Amino acid sequence: LPNNAGNFQEGYHEPALNIGCTAIALDTMGSSESKPISAHVWKASAPSSLSQDLVDSLQSSNETDASRTKIYELQIQARVAEELKKLQQQEAEALKIAHEKLNSAEYKEDGSLSQKTVNKEIEAMRKKLEERKQVRPLPEAVEGARNEVIRCLREHDRRPLDCWQEVESFKAEVKKLEKSWVEKVVS
Repeated sequence: LPNNAGNFQEGYHEPALNIGCTAIALDTMGSSESKPISAHVWKASAPSSLSQDLVDSLQSSNETDASRTKIYELQIQARVAEELKKLQQQEAEALKIAHEKLNSAEYKEDGSLSQKTVNKEIEAMRKKLEERKQVRPLPEAVEGARNEVIRCLREHDRRPLDCWQEVESFKAEVKKLEKSWVEKVVS
């Protein structure tokens, strides 16, 4: 290249390829075409180094920049949707595996109880409490003291304070029953 290769005003010009494109746009606002459709016409102002096949394919192509852009956008959207679907499947599989591991483990790595084990223990305690809720018949001594209080109150319906001895003996029997129950639970 000559020294003045960068300066175009000094007389050096590289051969340029000037290809012009003429097309008539479509008016898509209405229901029918308002302008006629014309094919791309490629005019070269200088001899080009492009093959005639390429020029012919460009002339016969109905694609515009907007249609190519739309096609590329649709392809990209399809790829993104496909990748999202793959990621969702991988995430669902990972969650499934994690849940299976959590459900199958009796103890966690740090030695604490798992949820399954704790639930089993809670259920066992509930069963024990249900068994304790069952009403048992009162011992003979408590039942007898209770009946004495009822009899006395019926006899002395206007003077309940006269039944204090029967009430005290009932309290003593209940106290014995409570004491034996506490000893049984504690041991």
